[in-house]
Amino acid sequence: MAKSKIRTVVFPVAGLGTRFLPATKAVPKEMLPVVDRPLIQWAVEEAVEAGCREFVFVTAPSKSAIMAHFSQAPHYEASLKDKNKTDALAALRAGLPDDAVVHEVYQDQPLGLGHAIGCARPYISDQPFAVILPDDMVLSRPGCLSQMVEQYKGGHLVAVENVPADQTQKYGIVDAAEDDGEVVRIQGLVEKPAPEDAPSTLAIIGRYIFDPRIMDAIDTQKAGAGGEIQITDAMAQTVDDIALSGLRFRGTRYDCGSRTGFLAANIAFALSVDGANIGGDLRQQLAQIIDEA
Repeated sequence: MAKSKIRTVVFPVAGLGTRFLPATKAVPKEMLPVVDRPLIQWAVEEAVEAGCREFVFVTAPSKSAIMAHFSQAPHYEASLKDKNKTDALAALRAGLPDDAVVHEVYQDQPLGLGHAIGCARPYISDQPFAVILPDDMVLSRPGCLSQMVEQYKGGHLVAVENVPADQTQKYGIVDAAEDDGEVVRIQGLVEKPAPEDAPSTLAIIGRYIFDPRIMDAIDTQKAGAGGEIQITDAMAQTVDDIALSGLRFRGTRYDCGSRTGFLAANIAFALSVDGANIGGDLRQQLAQIIDEA
């Protein structure tokens, strides 16, 4: 198998997840389960499929459960080996390959996504790297990041999709110079514009491949929208020097940062993921619930 173009992936997972309180009072939002595994594991498995082997978790001291999920568990391993439960033993890897290299770095202050990505700088070499936001789950085969790696030809590449015009203030919105229906050449970006100020309805969602020079741009950023250091502003700063493109990915995105999106993702993935073995029963129960409601 050819070596992947992208070997390193960053997961910014230091946020508090206040929209899911009280569930996230003691459990990190990224550890909330979608079907049979936590959000962060779905993100890791997507990165592994795309060829990544170095994983950087930008987290916080209060979210130790995330790293615990990806650490070894000798007490489980011994018990499962004794009982010859090979499938359960494989599940203990939590989606990581045997050759995985894992790093943890703390984001000491909640200063925004750009700042969080910048915290990963000690583990970013002179090669391009990926960023996955676990809140954005994409149901697709191949995965969204695999599609991006296949398309990637240098510079910065982001995943994009159209959003309702009245929701542009929730996203980084692109100003497209060219758009062939799949790949968009981007000439400018605006972070969370009001609908009347948005250059389009084409929004960046939580998948990125960055030229490593993005770190230099992050270092010089001042607070932007929401008083935070925005990755959109850093990309806009480099747009004249580093090619910036957007990929209209194949698949359906679920915003698991919202309760509605999280519930929808659970249903969609349960009905679609091979091996879940619950799709038929779930369809019947959903029909009954909807009928009774």
